[in-house]
Amino acid sequence: MNMAMPSWFDIFGLSPDAPEDEPGIKQATENVKALIDQEVKNGIPSNRIIVGGFSQGGALSLYTALTTHQKLAGVLALSCWLPLRTTFPQGTISGVNKEIPVLQCHGDCDPLVPLLIGSLTVEKLKSMINPANLTFKTYSGMMHSSCIEEMMDVKQFIDKHLPPVD
Repeated sequence: MNMAMPSWFDIFGLSPDAPEDEPGIKQATENVKALIDQEVKNGIPSNRIIVGGFSQGGALSLYTALTTHQKLAGVLALSCWLPLRTTFPQGTISGVNKEIPVLQCHGDCDPLVPLLIGSLTVEKLKSMINPANLTFKTYSGMMHSSCIEEMMDVKQFIDKHLPPVD
């Protein structure tokens, strides 16, 4: 929105019809994929990696998980949206992450990324990945922030999808 700040890509607006920074989103996705590749080279199997983030970081995590060739353990998508959702093909994604577990969380009072955007995202995700692996939780009174209940849900998701290894 023409404000100077650290970010993964530019955000022109968050309405469903707002233009998107496609080159910036795709470059940021390649950066995250490179981080994943580096962890794999360091000995962490990709299926032991959960990507996640809040707001723009969550948006980037969703996009990365749906476009990477690495099988991931899951996605934590907090107060975010799916970037470039109109350019994804209709129907289930092909590839290793069509069964990926996703925890998408959103506050019902979020003024920056309205709950409607989160709801549109979860509906699109249901058509792309196995809906049984998608959890969408809303938090009453939560704005563009987090809360203890959400963090407990995040912990439970991580514990479930990244069990300790012996």
